[in-house]
Amino acid sequence: MIRLTAQLVTLDAAEGDAPSRTITGLAVPWDTVATLSGGEQVKFLKGSLPEDGPAPKLLEFHDDTRVIGVVTERVSTDEGMMFSAKLATTRAADDSLALLAMGALDSVSVGAVPLKFTRTKEGVLEVSEARWLELSVVTVPAYADAQVYSVAASADEAETIEPQQEEEPTTQDSEEENMEVQPTHVEAAVATTPIYASAKREFKMPSASEYLAAMAVGGSEFAEYNARINAAAGDQITSNVPGILPAPILGPVYDNLVALRPVCDAFGVRAMPQRSGTTFVRPYIDTHLSVGQQSTQLTAVSATTQVVEDKVVTKLTFAGSQTLSEQVIDWTDPNAVQIVLDDFLAQYADATDNYAADQLLAQTTQASAANVDFTDPDAVVAAIYTGAQTIAANGNVFADKLFVSLDVWRQLGSLTDSTGRPLFPVIGPMNAAGSINAANAIGNVLGLQLVADKNFAAKTCILSVCEPRTKAPYEIYEDARGIVSLTQPTILGRELAIRGYFAVTMINTGKTFKITQA
Repeated sequence: MIRLTAQLVTLDAAEGDAPSRTITGLAVPWDTVATLSGGEQVKFLKGSLPEDGPAPKLLEFHDDTRVIGVVTERVSTDEGMMFSAKLATTRAADDSLALLAMGALDSVSVGAVPLKFTRTKEGVLEVSEARWLELSVVTVPAYADAQVYSVAASADEAETIEPQQEEEPTTQDSEEENMEVQPTHVEAAVATTPIYASAKREFKMPSASEYLAAMAVGGSEFAEYNARINAAAGDQITSNVPGILPAPILGPVYDNLVALRPVCDAFGVRAMPQRSGTTFVRPYIDTHLSVGQQSTQLTAVSATTQVVEDKVVTKLTFAGSQTLSEQVIDWTDPNAVQIVLDDFLAQYADATDNYAADQLLAQTTQASAANVDFTDPDAVVAAIYTGAQTIAANGNVFADKLFVSLDVWRQLGSLTDSTGRPLFPVIGPMNAAGSINAANAIGNVLGLQLVADKNFAAKTCILSVCEPRTKAPYEIYEDARGIVSLTQPTILGRELAIRGYFAVTMINTGKTFKITQA
């Protein structure tokens, strides 16, 4: 009888007669973090593989077309899952058995589907329960201890293949071996797909034809192919690897533009009226009704005729196009089209926000009487309160936003009081006038929400009412038509275009105020 011992737990490879065509060993160690070829990490927790249920198949190299037997016994120990497997009486199994007996095949690798698992904050997939599908004999294990410890070729002989470990004394009818689980690596797939504990293979740099063949396949396989090329390239120079020179232009494309629209977001965007024509009319009250105290009974009361005017708003079109050859789409990064679309969206957002910022500045007519020195905190505070007072006097509503260009944002954040303390500190104490920090463009200045936008001209500082309940004076309209794609078969190309209709209008100039700089 062949017996494997791990601490005080034993695994009998067979009962009764001596084992025949049987291998035994350690399938996988518990609680060992394994790193995948793609960089992901996985760990099998103790007891995550079942000792009962359908028997896992015994395969060669995780190839389900090369079945050579079945796992007959499974015992979970403190170190890991131990196994015994029997090989079939087939020619393929005979070949594997011969290789196992001589030590050419001396390792195993599990294949399992996670059923219960969690992700740690470090990104490790911890599997607590899995369905064990198969066990494969391999030449190079991911786990150093996932070894075949004994091979019984027939009922009359049992050849023991020993890993690097100390051997216990041998008794008359049994061999016992101590197994120490060492930390190692495991190859795994994403959850709900089989996890294969197979070692990473050495990657050979491809020829030009091999690279083009992989490029034609595309998708995740080509992305992984490029990653492995980059990892294997080492200190190669371009003259040594002409076959892979296209790799750098196929990597992820860096785009420094983010689709943000501070001005549009502050006021909100309204739907463009769906009417024909290049303009539409926005009615507004030019002259309000009047209400006053009656001087005496039966005398005339206040009477003013309400006047409603029409403000004509002109629709504008913002658009852009790009033609891609079929070869560019087929031969480059599979996300080539998406890269173009993302850049279109960012450019469209920037162009429309730039127009909205320019028009807000141009159509703000109320301004400070004198230029303000923005290095003088007292002058800045006084100017802001003057603007707030002017707006409130026009309708008893108060400004809630302060729109500034980036240079003014920097000046406000740099203001200090007479003792050198920041006027608008990053962490505002209870008596602070507000808070501005260098991490974002949103802050608080004297109770006003700060909105900094790179699209404003230098020295821009505008107070405005923006909240809908207080009837924002500046209105933005948009009909984002999105992306259109047109195939051009005569030139083997595809034209992509983005377009949208955009319009702005200042309804009430009394609710905005511009602070001019010295």
